[in-house]
Amino acid sequence: MPLNSQQLAPPTPILLAVATIPFLGGIFVIKAIASSLQTCGEVSTELFRGDRLPVLPFPNSPSLDG
Repeated sequence: MPLNSQQLAPPTPILLAVATIPFLGGIFVIKAIASSLQTCGEVSTELFRGDRLPVLPFPNSPSLDG
């Protein structure tokens, strides 16, 4: 008894349901990574703000007027 292609193909709704879970999981993981990177950027900005760094002595440059 030969099998036709209708019997071998899995139903589309099942494939869609199986593919949806990893897709949504990937979206949530990407959002979490983006949020973490933004938080790290804000922390590094606070860390390297000018008012918390020491004032370095800067030599006076000779004037270029001659």
